[in-house]
Amino acid sequence: MPDPTALASVVVDRIAPDVVVLHVSGELDTTSSSELTTPLDSHVASENRAVVVDLGGVKFLGSAGLEALVLGQQKASRAGVEFVVVASARAALRPLEATGLDSVFTILGSMDEAAERYTS
Repeated sequence: MPDPTALASVVVDRIAPDVVVLHVSGELDTTSSSELTTPLDSHVASENRAVVVDLGGVKFLGSAGLEALVLGQQKASRAGVEFVVVASARAALRPLEATGLDSVFTILGSMDEAAERYTS
């Protein structure tokens, strides 16, 4: 159960036995980015085909949150794990676009798209 006093929280789920989803909510900034880096470190592993980071519940995505995503993507690349970001809300998309990271990450518009990608 996520800590209700935390600025950000991550709930871990699976859409396939080898596909982990990290549902992120709240504000990802300097004080809370470890809420994402910790599960990324745990789940970006060769036994997983993909890690999906769902930013649907993110209200603010600061530079530390962006850094956590970049480091997660780099680790995934080294491990041969596909790294996908789900983002459709402005709070998540705008920082990704402003920094050019929208051309670095595979970005899907919904969890339905992610589910189709990995369950069909």
